[in-house]
Amino acid sequence: MGAAPFLAATLPVLDLAVASVAAVRDAAARAGRFDAGPPPEPERVAAAFASDRLLRVDGAPVDGFAPLSGFFRTADGWVRTHANYPHHRARLLTLLDLPASADGTATRDAVVAALATQSAQDVEDRAAQCGAIAVRVRTEDAWRASAPGRATASGPPVRTVVREDAAPARPLGSGPRPLAGLRVLDLTRVIAGPVATRTLALLGADVLRVDPPGLPEIEVQHLDTGQGKRSALLDLATRDGLARAQGLLEEADVLVTGYRPGAIEAFGLRLPSGAVHARVSAWGDDGPWAGRRGFDSIVQAASGVALVEGSRGGTACAPEDAAPGALPAQALDHATGYLVAAGVVEALTDRTTDGRGREVDGALARTARALLAAPGRDPAHGAPHVPGAGCVVDHPARLDGRDVAATTTRPALDRLAGAPLDDYPAPARPWGADAPRWAA
Repeated sequence: MGAAPFLAATLPVLDLAVASVAAVRDAAARAGRFDAGPPPEPERVAAAFASDRLLRVDGAPVDGFAPLSGFFRTADGWVRTHANYPHHRARLLTLLDLPASADGTATRDAVVAALATQSAQDVEDRAAQCGAIAVRVRTEDAWRASAPGRATASGPPVRTVVREDAAPARPLGSGPRPLAGLRVLDLTRVIAGPVATRTLALLGADVLRVDPPGLPEIEVQHLDTGQGKRSALLDLATRDGLARAQGLLEEADVLVTGYRPGAIEAFGLRLPSGAVHARVSAWGDDGPWAGRRGFDSIVQAASGVALVEGSRGGTACAPEDAAPGALPAQALDHATGYLVAAGVVEALTDRTTDGRGREVDGALARTARALLAAPGRDPAHGAPHVPGAGCVVDHPARLDGRDVAATTTRPALDRLAGAPLDDYPAPARPWGADAPRWAA
C-alpha cells in the first residue's frame, strides 16, 4: 500500500493498519457530518502502530518486553510466554518450579532449560490452569482446526449488537471533535483498549481511565498510550470503590473494558440504559478460550501468525522445524483498538436516532484471522522502513516519579475535517495521578 515498505512483513500488515485507521476517520466524518477526506497517510499510521519502538525517554529507546517474555523451544516445538507484569512472571516461575532470584527475577537460561524438556501442549494447558501466560506456537492449519480457532473463524474483528434498553437520544457535535461533551469510562490495560480510548479522546470525549491500585501499570507503556486522558485509581473490590465507580458509570456515555469477559461484571457494575459498552479481549466472548488471558504476541503465536513471519516463510511445516517470528508491530492490538473506537463512534451516532444501548465487541484473535485471510502476502519482503522524524513529537513528562523528556508518536489520523492533527489533546498524565471524577 504505497511504495515505502512501512510495516513490511509477509502478511499485509500496512493494509490492515491503514484500513483500521480509515474506519475511525469514516466513523468520525459520519458523526461530525464532514467530508472524510483523503486516506490516512501510511507513514503516520505505521509510526502509530510501531509507537513502542519509536518511544524514547530522555532520548533512549525503551525495551517493550521483559527477559522472560518471548519464544522458547520445548521438547516438541515452541511456546511463547508473556511475563512483562510481575504477577505473570511469578506465575510463570511457579509453573516451571523455578525460584525467583534475589532481585525478583529468574535467569532466562533457567527458563530455557526448564522448557526444553517439556511438551509445548502441556505447558500451555498448565499455564491456563495457574494463570500464567504461555501458548503453544501453532501453524495456521493447526489453529483453524482447533476448538478456539474455530470459535474465532467467523465474523469481523469487531461486532456490534443493539440492546433493548434505551435513554433519551443524545446528539453529537459537528466538526472534527464530534464526541465533545461525552464521557468515556476507561477500564482497560496494555495496548488495544488504551488505543481505542485514546482515539475517543482525540475525537473530543472526556476519557477517565480507572485502574485498581493493587495492579500497577507499566508506566512507560501508559506514557505511550495514555494521551488525552486522565488516570485515576479505584479499588472495585471495596464497597466505597465500587460505589464511586458505579457513580462514574451512571454519568458515562461509554464504558470500555479490556479485561477478560466477565471480569468487570463480576464486581457488580451496572450499565446505565442507553450506554455503549465496548469490550476488548484476546479471544472473544465465546469459545473454550473466552476466559483465558492473552496479549498481541500470544495471539500471534497461537493463531499461526508467528510461523508465517518466521524463518520458513509460512510453509505448513511442523513447529519444531521452523523458527517463529513476529509482526513488525503489535498490529493486532493497534488495529483492534482503532476498529473498536470506530465501532463506538458508529454506535454513538446510531444512538442519536433511537437512544438504545449497544455492545461493541473486539477480539485480537478475530483480527488475526482477518489478517491471515487477507490477500497480498509477500514472503520476499525486505526490512521495514523506519517512519521519519515528522511522525514523532517531544513532551515533558513524569515517569516513575521523575521528570523526563518523552518522544511519542503523533496520531495515526493526520487530519480530520480538513484540519491537520499534529498531536493529541494532551500528553499522557502520570498513571493514577488524577481524582476519580469527570472533568466537568
